Amino acid sequence: MIRLQNVSKSYGGRPALKDINLHVALGEFAFLVGPSGAGKSTLMRLLYREEVPTAGNVFIGGVNLNKLGSRQIPLLRRRLGIVFQDYKLLPRQTAYDNVAYILRALGVDEKDVRKRVTSALNVVNLEDKAAAYPDELSGGEQQRVGIARAIVNGPPVLLADEPTGNLDPATSLEIVQLLARISERGTTVLISTHDHTIVNTMRRRVISLKQGEVITDVDSGMYEVEMSVES
Repeated sequence: MIRLQNVSKSYGGRPALKDINLHVALGEFAFLVGPSGAGKSTLMRLLYREEVPTAGNVFIGGVNLNKLGSRQIPLLRRRLGIVFQDYKLLPRQTAYDNVAYILRALGVDEKDVRKRVTSALNVVNLEDKAAAYPDELSGGEQQRVGIARAIVNGPPVLLADEPTGNLDPATSLEIVQLLARISERGTTVLISTHDHTIVNTMRRRVISLKQGEVITDVDSGMYEVEMSVES
């Protein structure tokens, strides 16, 4: 479902990723880990086409993202589930309307919107918070709204870039366990994180980056990369 072939990315001649080859299958759950500056965020941005590689090819569901025209990029992102560290909720919209936003943008019938949004909020256990605004929700609840928004359109791939970076340890684990359950429904889930505890508790696939290179790729793995800032 996700495939990178000989992917490199440089900024001003400075390499951020070096000859990455990676495959994450349909329905698979994996962590992408590494110290600050290892290339995690760069790799994630390639996957939702905020960046393009300097060399190599990036595929989602067999589609070569390098070849997408500018008009096709918004459609790609609407078909992906993307979860951000800072939630990116619309502050003047309720939880329901935040989740409904993408469906309405796609012109989905309002009756179907209601059905899908209700289902998504049920998945994240926030059906009783549908009318709440973001500033009335805890950080964990806001991230659950973000996850509901990410899954409401039934995406085959969910990308979570540091989804627990602003949360306490207990809430962080709950969020990642929720993402794991979503993966069990058939969604490919890739989580970028620097949280040792969560990775070591979950014991799932761990792809480790350091200085722009994949140094380990282990099933049922642990966080073994040093948490040092790269120069």
